[in-house]
Amino acid sequence: MSVTIDQENSLTNTGSQRRLFMGGVGLGLASLALVTGGSTAFAEEKPALTDADILNFALNLEYLEAEFYQRAAFGRGLLLQNVQGQGHFGPVSGGRQVPFTSPIVRQYAMEIAEDENNHVVFLRSQLGNAAVARPKLNLDTSFTAAARAAGLISAGQVFDPYANETNFLLAAFIFEDVGVTAYKGAARFISNPDVLEAAAGILATEAYHSGIIRSALYQLGLLDQAKAISDLRDAVDGPDGIDQDLGTLERANLIPTDLNGLAYSRTPQQVLDIVYLGGQANGFGFFPGRTNGTIS
Repeated sequence: MSVTIDQENSLTNTGSQRRLFMGGVGLGLASLALVTGGSTAFAEEKPALTDADILNFALNLEYLEAEFYQRAAFGRGLLLQNVQGQGHFGPVSGGRQVPFTSPIVRQYAMEIAEDENNHVVFLRSQLGNAAVARPKLNLDTSFTAAARAAGLISAGQVFDPYANETNFLLAAFIFEDVGVTAYKGAARFISNPDVLEAAAGILATEAYHSGIIRSALYQLGLLDQAKAISDLRDAVDGPDGIDQDLGTLERANLIPTDLNGLAYSRTPQQVLDIVYLGGQANGFGFFPGRTNGTIS
């Protein structure tokens, strides 16, 4: 059974406006399984990472976002010439064009899809022959696993991110904040100032995307659903409690920052824990065969 999130019956979010720490996520046994089944990626940061390692890590994430948005906006994936390279090359399961009813949301999807495609092409051009191939991607059952763990659906139900624009926006919310924090966290490992400047440019674009998705969800009143996804990311990526929901109807939290107004960072390990949905216990989430490259 496929489930559509009912935006008309969404409840007001009662979470804190800017969460710095979480006392507990209360997401049930599904989330506990994700946390305790954590990924087998490196347990601590490796100081010997090269700029190419970082760009290839970013390329894996851009493959995921680009394939998701390309299918949602246009009903097609990336060109074959833009997905081949080093490491294991894999297919993409799931994905189709969303039957948008709002011309505005359709425009959001189309513009973001084009940006993500351009990110893939740009990173591959910078890496040359060192660029990794697109690994195997799961764009169907991974969303259902995430939605169940977040409490958006119950066991036996299916979450289809392409069924309607509401589901599409919630699915996009899983990725967007992660992309911003991933680039921010990786910046400290980049040694070449030209590479750092390019990464900063992509980070800024991802932040624009995140702002669009967060604003759209807030305008639709999907505060509880977004909070459930935010709490799940926090549960999976460790005890820091850095993720932030959309705030309340009385006070929005559309720009997730710390008390200094700075975007927060995630380590590569934390990013992997999210996109792997906790690790082997959940089939490594969106990357069934894990990512390609040194950071995997």
